[in-house]
Amino acid sequence: MTDRPEEKLALGLLAHPTRHLFFTGKGGVGKTSLAAATALALSDAGKSVLLVSTDAASNLDEMLGAELKDTPTPVPGAPGLLVMNIDPEAAADAYRGRVLAQMAPDASEAERATVREELSGACTTEIAAFDEFAALLADRVEAYDHVIFDTAPTGHTLRLLSLPKAWTGFLKDNDRGASCLGPHSGLKMQEDRFKTALASLGDAALTAVVLVTRPEKGAIAEASRTSEELRALGLGNQRLAINGVFHASDPQDRTAHSLEVSGREAIAGMSPQLSALPRDEIPLRGFNMMGLAALRALLSAQPSYVEAAVAVGPMKAHAGLDRLADELAAVGPGLVMVMGKGGVGKTTIASALAIGLVKRGKAVHLSTTDPAAHLAMTLAGEMPGLRVDRIDPKRETKDYIDKMVAARGPSLNPDELDLLREDLASPCTEEVAVFHAFSRTVREAKDAYVVLDTAPTGHTLLLMDATGAYHRQTMREFDATSHGHIVTPLMRLQDASYTRIILVTVPEPTPVLQAQALQADLRRARIETYGWVVNKSLAAAGTSDPLLKARLLGELRQMERIERELSERIFVVPWQAEPPIGLDALSELVSGQTDRN
Repeated sequence: MTDRPEEKLALGLLAHPTRHLFFTGKGGVGKTSLAAATALALSDAGKSVLLVSTDAASNLDEMLGAELKDTPTPVPGAPGLLVMNIDPEAAADAYRGRVLAQMAPDASEAERATVREELSGACTTEIAAFDEFAALLADRVEAYDHVIFDTAPTGHTLRLLSLPKAWTGFLKDNDRGASCLGPHSGLKMQEDRFKTALASLGDAALTAVVLVTRPEKGAIAEASRTSEELRALGLGNQRLAINGVFHASDPQDRTAHSLEVSGREAIAGMSPQLSALPRDEIPLRGFNMMGLAALRALLSAQPSYVEAAVAVGPMKAHAGLDRLADELAAVGPGLVMVMGKGGVGKTTIASALAIGLVKRGKAVHLSTTDPAAHLAMTLAGEMPGLRVDRIDPKRETKDYIDKMVAARGPSLNPDELDLLREDLASPCTEEVAVFHAFSRTVREAKDAYVVLDTAPTGHTLLLMDATGAYHRQTMREFDATSHGHIVTPLMRLQDASYTRIILVTVPEPTPVLQAQALQADLRRARIETYGWVVNKSLAAAGTSDPLLKARLLGELRQMERIERELSERIFVVPWQAEPPIGLDALSELVSGQTDRN
């Protein structure tokens, strides 16, 4: 039985929704839940809706109870709602097929083999996934009243939404193409689609962006930055959705009171530009967003849904982040890669571990592959022995282009040099440049302590794909007798004495499921995790608030599952009223002093 439309919260985004709705924001703020709940509300109102995930690590299938494929699939129990995922690998296979089909019938097998090799890189995967995204905006939208996009975390989404403008500019007056994408016909044939996508994104009557945030200072600050960057891309029709707004029922409960106050202060402190946007506030719920009943209740004014109780015991005592820092200092130099879903606190954990290693007498290089780059804001200071930087895509791309022109330019005639410069001007060059920078960072850990804060799961998986592709290409280029002398980045990641993978999650179903999937992907590449960090634990902080206790039940259930099925080495960080920002607060995390409520 669904809620009647008049029982829904008066969300402005449901009053007059545009044809395209993009839900974006910092990882872990509830984009997928709100996108799915909105799609469900519109379909319940009789609209035909296509819900699309652009996140390579999406869990819409578990949330909706529907198989997530690369073609629109009906959602059982929700007439009018279809769901699909833009699968980068499937899109890349289809793109290769289209490009090869454009080749002349008399093309030799050697020419076709060259094109296949050119189309094997990570940039091909990106442009293919974007091609599917553009098709939804340009070709398939007429079949639906609304197309709702559940996007990957902010950095990756900004990259996706910038591609229509980047590729349209690259193709203008360019009759040669990009070598990493095969023959120019394979890209030129999409030019009209790219232009249509660019026009659709900038049309306020067609497209709206919902900036999803939590009532937390860091998430709101990122929403503000994202708003400005999207405006620069021409996406000015924006709304703000603050998810998980909490009101304590018992002001004497220390944890509950602190949670309410910190949320209220974060909302009050948002930038004037963000505050001026139309706003929706969604209350914190005591249940997890799994299943149609829970999603319908998310936007209900008076939700009657109650998650089924499951008997669980008290949470066992676990080591804290100080123990993990001790262990990493004891095993010696190497690479510490901190990975996980967006919003679980990877940057906080990576920063704290780096500081912990410095406190234990080690010189440390802390870096990040995250396009949204939060390191500087999290650290908010400098300390001796800690070198901090980031893999900046723009800077790395410029350096890579300069290096390639300097290396190959002297041997080229003017026409060949022009062709090289045109090729390097393609947006996919950025992916190659970032991979090379990542490889340098991995190599540096041979005799140093390097802590790497990675991008959210989906973007990191694409980087891992690039690492695997480079490894396979390198091995093909050397004789079998030479293999013992080759050490690729992938081989370093597979070496447990060189690389320690730390998976970060929070004790909720979606982040745990995605951490589990990431661990499975890593194992398929023969990369093992060192341990799991469970961050923001309410059980470890303690509370008597009824709503928080309802959430705590789900947390304990997730902890039991992690212990039973996923990891023997677990480290727990309690929820804290004030996010641990700055050197002093981060130092407390790795010294065992985490009671900061």
